Amino acid sequence: MTNATDVEATTRPSRPSPTDKGLHGGSVGLLAAVTLGLSSVAPAYSIAVTLGFVTLVAGHLAPAALLLGFVPILLTAFAFRELNREMPDCGTTFVWTTRAFGPLAGWLTGGWVVQCATLIAMTALAQVGATYLLHLTGLHALAGNSTAVAATAVLLLAAVTAIAHRGLQLAASVQYVTLALQLAALLGFGIAAFARPGAAGPSLGWLDPFAFTGSGQLTEAVMLCLFIYWGWDALLTANEETRDGERVAGQAAVISTLVLLGTYLFTAFAAISFAGTGDSGTGLGNADNAGDILAALAPPVLGTALSKVMQLAVCVSAVSALLTCLVGSSRGTLSMAAHGALPRAFARIHPRHRTPGFGTVFLGSGAAGLLVLLTLVSDRFLGDAVLCVGLLIACYYGTTALACVWYFRSRLRTSPRDLLLRGVLPLAGGLMMLAAFVRSAYDMYDPAYGATSFHGVGGVFLLGAGSLAAGVLALAVTRTRFRPFFRNGRTAVARLTITED
Repeated sequence: MTNATDVEATTRPSRPSPTDKGLHGGSVGLLAAVTLGLSSVAPAYSIAVTLGFVTLVAGHLAPAALLLGFVPILLTAFAFRELNREMPDCGTTFVWTTRAFGPLAGWLTGGWVVQCATLIAMTALAQVGATYLLHLTGLHALAGNSTAVAATAVLLLAAVTAIAHRGLQLAASVQYVTLALQLAALLGFGIAAFARPGAAGPSLGWLDPFAFTGSGQLTEAVMLCLFIYWGWDALLTANEETRDGERVAGQAAVISTLVLLGTYLFTAFAAISFAGTGDSGTGLGNADNAGDILAALAPPVLGTALSKVMQLAVCVSAVSALLTCLVGSSRGTLSMAAHGALPRAFARIHPRHRTPGFGTVFLGSGAAGLLVLLTLVSDRFLGDAVLCVGLLIACYYGTTALACVWYFRSRLRTSPRDLLLRGVLPLAGGLMMLAAFVRSAYDMYDPAYGATSFHGVGGVFLLGAGSLAAGVLALAVTRTRFRPFFRNGRTAVARLTITED
């Protein structure tokens, strides 16, 4: 029996087959996949820049907010796992959303929104990594100079682009070291904080979700927590390079999210036990410390010398996340090009490294260009651009979860397992994510949200809504150039599930 991909290869020889894109298959195992997922989230950086803000909102209930914020992430992870088992493709949510809802939704929410969110996040990660690197090398004056920081960030982007261009094996090897440093630093910080004289004993009451005084407080805290879990799905873009990718990549997704939850809860309990939630000194309620709570707590907890290790951990956390974002994004554009939704250049595979060479360099250069542009406009503008990422995250996570339910809708009665894991849990996760999207948009509209505003409208909202509006315009232009995909999108990606008899 002739495979559908064989027919495609005969009729359109210049288009790479979506089931064989030339990547280095079988080069990534379970440990490497989990490592890539955890590194993409940047646990040390994420908890450092988020825990303080969560505590400002939730006080001693910050661990409860972390736990509640994890719920929609876990439910969404089940959707990603089930879809990956059915359709293992490095395009992940682009392919899945296209199969479920058609090429328009697939290109916009599964392609444009994902790439836009990742590109903006990469600019922030590069800037943070550059700032910490300059501090670590003693160049404190340059760390306060936006031009010097931007130049250093561009050099970091060039370095991670070169590593990503060489292949996943090299990238995973680098991530083993950086992730080990992050987890060791957070573990050491937590143990030292609990052991310090005067540290309060942890209380299970800090995990009580019913202790919040109102829905507004709860919602705001949980929405802040969504950011620190975002990124684990990058490991699924390596599913075509993972051994037994249909099964292992899904397992890695669930494992990585659970490891993140444990790490964050342990760090939050330790920080609150040591510093409390007061609004003075090193208290987690002190707004002056909210932007980087670990920088404020590390010296009194670890001492001056060891606090440098924590500083190094946050630095490499940002840089390793930058690397994984680039690896994931380039494979996403590779899949889109292989299915005819982007120019064929993005589907070019390096003959020796077997990586999407053009896409890797293009996205690395794009992130560098965006970083320079935002820096020239305003440092505050860059900060607001990062805040708008939450809106994009909720959009594509929620859409993907609902795509799982819709795609498997005819099979939900097959077994209790399918009903639960492909229906009930993804539906709950998708609705939670879309509720977070609506609430985020509402909050971001306030001109006081973020650092900029325009004619009474929050700058963060304008950036988030503007990104989506730009996606709609890009979609309108793309439809005229890639008519076959938009005419037969579902059929094109359906080749993934067709095998030879």
